[in-house]
Amino acid sequence: MNDALPAVRLRVPTDEDAFAWHRAFSDPEVMEFQGGRAAELSVYEELTARQRRHDAERGFCLWSIMDDRDEFVGFTGAQPWPHAWGPAGEIEIGWRLGRAHWGRGYATAAAEETLARLRAAGVPQVVAMVDARNERSLAVVRRLGMRHAETFVTPSAGREGHCYRLDL
Repeated sequence: MNDALPAVRLRVPTDEDAFAWHRAFSDPEVMEFQGGRAAELSVYEELTARQRRHDAERGFCLWSIMDDRDEFVGFTGAQPWPHAWGPAGEIEIGWRLGRAHWGRGYATAAAEETLARLRAAGVPQVVAMVDARNERSLAVVRRLGMRHAETFVTPSAGREGHCYRLDL
C-alpha cells in the first residue's frame, strides 16, 4: 500500500449507510458520469441491502468507505457487470466518492484495498468501465496498473467509454 494515500476502512454497508449514500450522491457533479442525477432514497436502501447479500454470498460487494475519523467518504468494491453489452458476467471494480473527498487519494486507497480483498476471494481478473470523459476515474485506473482493453459506446447514453482490465 502506498504510504502517501489516506487511511481508509471498508465496511459492508449498513441500513444507515443508505442515507449517507443518498446524501453524498445527490450532488449533480458526483453523478455527472452516472446519469447526471441522484436516485431516490429507496434506491439506495435497496442497493445497500443487495450489497449485504453480495458480501454474504460472494465475499465481496460495494463497501462503504470510511476515513480515519470514521466518517463516510463514498463506496468502492466489485460486483458482476450487470448488462448484456460490454464485459457481461465479468467482475467490475468501481468507486464513487462524495464531492468533499475528491482529489485526496481516497478512491485509489479504497480501490487498492478492494483489489486485495478480491484476490483473497479468489477473483482472477477485474474490469473497470469508465466514461472516456471521467478524468478522475481514468487517473485511478492508471494508478492501479489496469490496461485499456476496449473502447465502447454505451447503448443508453451513446457516450464513449473505456473498458480496463487487471489480472489479480
